[in-house]
Amino acid sequence: MFYRDEEDLIVTIFWNSLYISFFLLPLGINLPTPFFVISILLGLINIFRTKRNFFSDSKVLWLFPIYFIIISISMIYTENIQDGMNLLQRSLSLLFFPIIFLFVKEDASSVRKLFDFLLLGILVSFFINFAIGIYDTLGYIKRSGFFLEASIEGVSSLFDATMKGWSYFIRTDFSKLINSSYVSLYILLVLSYYLKNKLQSRVQVIIVFVLFFYLFLLASIAAYLILLIMCLLLIFNISDKSKKYTMSLLFFLGVIVFLNNPRVFNFYKNVTGISDDFGITTTTIEKSRLLTWNASLDLIKEAPIFGYGIGDTNDVLTRKYKELNYFHNYENKYNAHNQFLQTFLQTGILGFGVLITIFVLLAIRMWGSKNEFSVFLILFISLFFESMLVRFNGIVFFSIIIPLLLKKRSILSSRIIRN
Repeated sequence: MFYRDEEDLIVTIFWNSLYISFFLLPLGINLPTPFFVISILLGLINIFRTKRNFFSDSKVLWLFPIYFIIISISMIYTENIQDGMNLLQRSLSLLFFPIIFLFVKEDASSVRKLFDFLLLGILVSFFINFAIGIYDTLGYIKRSGFFLEASIEGVSSLFDATMKGWSYFIRTDFSKLINSSYVSLYILLVLSYYLKNKLQSRVQVIIVFVLFFYLFLLASIAAYLILLIMCLLLIFNISDKSKKYTMSLLFFLGVIVFLNNPRVFNFYKNVTGISDDFGITTTTIEKSRLLTWNASLDLIKEAPIFGYGIGDTNDVLTRKYKELNYFHNYENKYNAHNQFLQTFLQTGILGFGVLITIFVLLAIRMWGSKNEFSVFLILFISLFFESMLVRFNGIVFFSIIIPLLLKKRSILSSRIIRN
């Protein structure tokens, strides 16, 4: 299952470190870090021992080091040096991994295993979270003095225990290990890999079912939106009319199931009620995010050229929340919750332009296939709902996956995703 090259120990350890890292990604924030560091060090060693002209190969990958240089320059005009240095340190993978992949030899099998190990980590995290949910539910039942008897009080007690127990299996309560948005992103990418071909065995069917169920429980509206688009692209790509009809029917049944998630109704209620209390009393997550985007856009208008620097961005956002009476956002010191807005705030128009260029080129590269384009949509839309490039897990994941997709001889896009 691991990578093996008897003639090259460095490359062997490099890939196996990445495999272990991808397995650990859904299991904890800090767990994969040592293995990513090992892979970076070995990748750099491999660069210095490889004799080849790499400057003209897959030039688009150099946009990542350029992006890193831009955020580094923003340190010149940032005041919060400590926060800036911490983010700069976490962002080193944006500098190293794209360059490393210009030198490291990869094939279809080695890249496929990245997804295999990520899938394994997702499944392990599902069962861990499920076990935690059961434990929390039993703990609540014990604390509440639940009793079951044939009476109104007994039925009421059963109903209360059921509703409270269900809450331990929904959303952030069902993602104790890492942020639920990251888990949803990992699940969607693995689903895009499995759904591109016909499922060959019962095991694959069960795995896909577990992934959909996991996604349902995580209840990420952004993930639901991406999944909706993915399914539509998959249906439109079916040439057989009878299969297309069957898949369309299953699609609408699936939509009904997902819409019955209470999180969807709460999202609609919370967003449509945004005008009722748009100020200091705003507390729901949906409203908080809209308020965050509003504050970010106001700040961008004030400093569109250079931004505020990577160290000061969150500080100026927090002050803006206080100025606008966004009390909940101020108390929680939320970032922009949108990577494009976050980058604009950090580096101004230049960094924003580089980030947009990366995704425009990725869209062009993957436009030829609906299955490929769904992968682009997963990565692109996820950045609209989370500032993925402020946390190490998000930074390192994007610095590996996107360069592999963009490479001129990209094994990931041409033989993995496209097959």
